[in-house]
Amino acid sequence: MPTPAETPRRRGGVFRTKSVEQSILDTDEPDSKLRKDLTAWDLTIFGVAVVVGAGIFTLTARTAGNVAGPSVSLAFVFAAIACGLTAVCYAEFASTVPVAGSAYTYSYATFGELVAWIIGWDLILEFALAASVVAKGWSQYLGTVFGFESATVQLGSITFDWGAVSLLAVLGVLLAVGTKVSSRVSAIAVAIKLGVIALVLVLGVTYFKASNLSPYIPPSQPADDGASGLHQSLFSFVTGAGDSSFGWYGLLAAASLVFFAFIGFDVVATAAEETKNPQKAVPRGILGSLLIVTVLYVAVTLVLTGMVPYTELAGENATLATAFAIHGVDWAKTVISIGALAGLTTVVMVLFLGQTRVLFAMARDGLLPRWLAHTGTRGTPVRLTVIVGIVCCVLAGFVDFGTLEEMVNIGTLFAFVLVSVGVLILRRTRPDLPRGFRVPLVPLIPILAVAACLWLMVNLSVETWLRFLIWMALGFVIYFAYSRHHSLLGKQQTVAKD
Repeated sequence: MPTPAETPRRRGGVFRTKSVEQSILDTDEPDSKLRKDLTAWDLTIFGVAVVVGAGIFTLTARTAGNVAGPSVSLAFVFAAIACGLTAVCYAEFASTVPVAGSAYTYSYATFGELVAWIIGWDLILEFALAASVVAKGWSQYLGTVFGFESATVQLGSITFDWGAVSLLAVLGVLLAVGTKVSSRVSAIAVAIKLGVIALVLVLGVTYFKASNLSPYIPPSQPADDGASGLHQSLFSFVTGAGDSSFGWYGLLAAASLVFFAFIGFDVVATAAEETKNPQKAVPRGILGSLLIVTVLYVAVTLVLTGMVPYTELAGENATLATAFAIHGVDWAKTVISIGALAGLTTVVMVLFLGQTRVLFAMARDGLLPRWLAHTGTRGTPVRLTVIVGIVCCVLAGFVDFGTLEEMVNIGTLFAFVLVSVGVLILRRTRPDLPRGFRVPLVPLIPILAVAACLWLMVNLSVETWLRFLIWMALGFVIYFAYSRHHSLLGKQQTVAKD
């Protein structure tokens, strides 16, 4: 009789699975071994670093003024619950399979190679686009803080964003040197932005009026956002339902919107292989960072909507600074911009890290060229770091993303769905595996996580869905043209048959 570890590896073809034991064994290859430097505290910093970005200074105000009113604080709670359902699924997987690659590695052990490739391809889209988009946002705040008009130059008909490229270049060097150094830099930047948030809260409370929170859930009214055709949500397109602002529907719509402020905690799982005690440290890092950022978001939104009537925050340009400007505190804009600059620095760094680790795991498995998985004496994938840095610099330096930003959201949610389903599959196929953390109330929690993520996905635009399907189709072509034939697991199975 085959052992549990051997059974999954007997599945052939595109659905061949890689056993958890083999995934862990591969981490000891001398030429592709990552250094174990990180602790639960480092992972928590990474989690807070990537989730608390400029969104806390901008998204909170716009959502309150245009969608939910004072109930935006409750929307963050709803979003945190939805995110938390997925987070516990990530925590169980990361404590069971402490290997680089996050959702890609987990899918390889549960769904098989083809699905693993597709989710890896999906994560490439998520991390590369997100790092480039956020780097461009960082560049905009750079001009505000240092007093110049723009961190861009015009090269003929092409606009070059030198601010974004400079940030990516510096962070690439730091990540190549080592994740511990990156963690220390993140800790400094996190301290700065948390200091700014603390100042916002303390100063904001002095202008707080409870009457501004009433009505907590404003009466519903039709939304006037012009969304139609391919720009409307898939849900609206299929059902013919119109969008609305405020009221209970507006509150739920706000939860879908602010959910994306939490995106990034999954990057913590990509660093599992570089963690000293991953069975305990990774779940603590994921859940600890999620708890911290939820408290911060709710506190900021309560203070913000208590400072001024939510109607004063209507419009696309509203930020936290808007509320302070209404009270004559104009210098707050500069302070908030400094916090946003620090916040975005750490977001880009951790997304950059996540991108290289997913690619590293795919290359080590042979689905991408194996030479990319070389780590060298520093214990970091320098080659991949350089390549990812160049690609992101080109994207951030020359591309105007526009609505492409939503691609990050749909890619992330797709990964969340597979991880949540994967927990159920691995519980059934490998109940013998030691788990440092276990999802409670299985199968209820994973099922709720899937339902929450699917609901958020159907609220994305038809245009985003079409782009996502095109990207996935391209991934299938690459898999069948290259990855399937170079898969290390496939070669091992062929040798075993001979």
